[in-house]
Amino acid sequence: MERSALISAVRAAIPGDVPVIAGTGAATGPQTAELTERALDAGADAALALSPPGVADPRTYYDRVAKAAAGRPLLAYHFPFASGPGIPVDLLPDLPVSGLKDSSGDADRLLDEIGVFPGVLYTGSATLLSMWGAVGAEGALLALANAAPEPCIAAFAGDGAAQVELAAVHRAAAADFPAGIERLVAERFGVSSVTRVGS
Repeated sequence: MERSALISAVRAAIPGDVPVIAGTGAATGPQTAELTERALDAGADAALALSPPGVADPRTYYDRVAKAAAGRPLLAYHFPFASGPGIPVDLLPDLPVSGLKDSSGDADRLLDEIGVFPGVLYTGSATLLSMWGAVGAEGALLALANAAPEPCIAAFAGDGAAQVELAAVHRAAAADFPAGIERLVAERFGVSSVTRVGS
């Protein structure tokens, strides 16, 4: 209920042409399906479902989540650091999703994804922004953009100096994640640095 209320509040607070993407990944398919349905019903324009932990073939998981999404946009999320092993590249064309966020930081993998995946592709790695923009990918979904939006935008547009500048910011954000990014956002915008991960 708290997540739904937050999504509704965000949707009401921002212009309608700004998409709201809600993270709905959970440990099991049933949990993720329920969170996905709730998020989309609360006003999210799309759901972002992290692949399930310890599952080598997530097709059944994404089939279940896609049914809950009921034709509304669903993005798969490959982030093996947080939920390994992640999504094998060769299975991407089989997933009932409209897009993929890849936070692996693996440039070779990202290029392979372009070759096999028909949906929209986003990087979640600030270290690959310049490359990702250069190859014509859709965009980036970055925690780091909350603390350093300007260099993130510039790097995606091809500014090599901005990409280099982001390296130090990325290291600071990655330190003790998610507390590191919370500290950077607090320093930049004067908000609370308390890290809160809720249900």
